[in-house]
Amino acid sequence: MFWVIVFNAQNKQVLYGLEEVPQSMLLNPGSIINYDYHIGVPFLSQIHFNGGSSGVSVYDIFKDTGGDINERIRSKIFELKSADFFTATQQLDILNFGWKNKKEIYFSGGVYQELDFIFYFPRDLAILAWEGNANYIGEGFDLGEVSTTAELLTIYHLGINKKFSKELTLGIRGKIYSSMLSFRSTNNKGTFVTQISETDNNIYEHIVSGGDISVQTSGIASLEDLEGPDIMSEVLGRAFLGGNLGIGVDIGGTYEINEKWTSSVSFLDVGAIFYTKDVESYQVKGEYTLDGIELLFPPLGNDETTPPYYDDLLDEIEDAFPVDTLNNSYTKFRPVKFNASLKYNFGKEIGGDEACNCLKMGENQTFNQSVGFQYYSMFRPKGPQIAATLFYIRRFSDHFSAKATYTLDSYSYSNLGLGLVANVGWVNFYIMADNLQWYQNIAKAKSVSLQLGFNIIIDKE
Repeated sequence: MFWVIVFNAQNKQVLYGLEEVPQSMLLNPGSIINYDYHIGVPFLSQIHFNGGSSGVSVYDIFKDTGGDINERIRSKIFELKSADFFTATQQLDILNFGWKNKKEIYFSGGVYQELDFIFYFPRDLAILAWEGNANYIGEGFDLGEVSTTAELLTIYHLGINKKFSKELTLGIRGKIYSSMLSFRSTNNKGTFVTQISETDNNIYEHIVSGGDISVQTSGIASLEDLEGPDIMSEVLGRAFLGGNLGIGVDIGGTYEINEKWTSSVSFLDVGAIFYTKDVESYQVKGEYTLDGIELLFPPLGNDETTPPYYDDLLDEIEDAFPVDTLNNSYTKFRPVKFNASLKYNFGKEIGGDEACNCLKMGENQTFNQSVGFQYYSMFRPKGPQIAATLFYIRRFSDHFSAKATYTLDSYSYSNLGLGLVANVGWVNFYIMADNLQWYQNIAKAKSVSLQLGFNIIIDKE
């Protein structure tokens, strides 16, 4: 199930800082802008898939190298940690546009759809399900390892970008979130343990203590009585500001230290969504001890039957763990993302005060090659998801640029990425992917990312 639901993480290390692509402003609203207008081709200006697993690949389980697949599964269950996760993100630009006014302020805006999902591996429960409890007498299994979130939403945004001096460019982007579907279960508690019984009823006792499991949902309960086309119509209706609404902001800036060195930083999705519509939450609290089932042997005959032991046990468990269904509003903060980079420019001069600034790369950026370092982090329920990237940018001409990356992240220490940007007349096209070393056998990759898009870019000069 885990591998089927994974599409592919939010880090777009190949796109970040690639100023030839307008969508780089979504990663840093304070990036340097070298054109006067842009408009993305609707539904084609950014198509992005990214996701994977931090601890296991499809190949690890299904490789055709002999041996028992059950043993490979068992090995991975014990190898994975409760901090390992499966994640998937997807973005689709519906509309993206921008223009520069007479005061050299660049306005940009648009609408995009986003899916964000993460599921942490519940190691203790996986071991219990696979091995049983016979070999773990006296050892507790942590029920609190269950942690997952999922969100499907539409984001409306409008940003401004201004070059305040020869060195400093700043930008800010306001966002309105319209949540279509949401699911969250975090901060759970509880322990399951099997131990030697302290009574004479049985040899063992099975104890659940401190049980406290909660699930928050929005936009899901109302879909239960609908069928295919009606479900799609209902969900799409929420995309146009008909869902649970929220607000957020992106801020960022670029500082050109001198003609060789450039630094940048951005904070994305600093905001929250307020869930008030179609909210349904479930909470289970309780403690329970099972020390065996007392068998009764009534005399048969006269329509006497065996007592319903199983049904009685289920009733007893349900009484111990009542499910409370709540419809209270709640607020969920967006997972904040942080980017920072330092870039060194070198090679052939292509701009500046004494040369033809053919690519309009800014007063200080006068070289056709750059190398640098980028840091990325994203807040998640069990701690930040981080990545560090080394990159190389080469501008071959006015019409063609490329960026190569080497990334260390939660998935692997050898992620190779490549992005290509082409400008043919007013048409801007880009395509980017990472983990290229696994494309001959993509099942070996623990994460996969692909993004591409088309824009129209107009420069009055």
